[in-house]
Amino acid sequence: MTSPRTDDAEGIPAATVIVFRDAPSGGPPEILMTIRSRELVFAGGMAVFPGGRVDPSDYELGAMIGGPLDPEEAAHQIAVVRETLEETGLVIGLAGEIDSDKARRARSYLLQTGDLATVLDHFGWELDLDQLTPFARWFPKNERLTRLFDTRFYIADLGTGAVEIEADLAENTHLFWTSAQAALDAAERGDIKVIFPTRRNLERLAQFGSFSAAKEQAERIPVRTIMPFTEEREGTKWLRIDEDLGYPITAEALETVMRG
Repeated sequence: MTSPRTDDAEGIPAATVIVFRDAPSGGPPEILMTIRSRELVFAGGMAVFPGGRVDPSDYELGAMIGGPLDPEEAAHQIAVVRETLEETGLVIGLAGEIDSDKARRARSYLLQTGDLATVLDHFGWELDLDQLTPFARWFPKNERLTRLFDTRFYIADLGTGAVEIEADLAENTHLFWTSAQAALDAAERGDIKVIFPTRRNLERLAQFGSFSAAKEQAERIPVRTIMPFTEEREGTKWLRIDEDLGYPITAEALETVMRG
């Protein structure tokens, strides 16, 4: 069995998902974002994508399922499925007889048990991790943060997006659908706050006119661990990332960077 990494120096294993849906009025696709509770130590009050740390039960289930994924990667994808159901009530990465009523009951059952495997057994569902496409991996080990997460990002598509969502209110206060560009515009106005990785990912997402375009780029550019670094140019310090990972903007003046 693959054991979870828990040493903060190595980074807390985490996973997050960017859920796409078709915009109801046409135009660029929308993505699901959530506002984290201000009470949380890491990224409190920030707009982020659904997700969280990888739990021991995710590793246990990842080791059990077999298939082409190595157990650690499987555990991260399972964490995405579990966290998304917990935080939003949204079912992704699962297959079976699924409707809005069963999704509500599954979420309640998951919140009681904390274990996705028991949910699968109870509802007769199966994992369908092909619904998730690896998109990025961020590990800001060079920065001084209150929590150091090694986070894998995935993308998934809802199509029409005719689903019910509801914030869990424990870690999140608000869920909303928005285009990537609209989220960036809201951040510029000060309506929402976004940390450095979220802003860079929104800029990358704003390039795509459809989920298929985002998936094509994600499959074409191999996922490498992104470790932001500081660089000084002409008396100004910048926080930077490498330039060959699909991101249109790779630097931000350090004085404007929001951290967790």
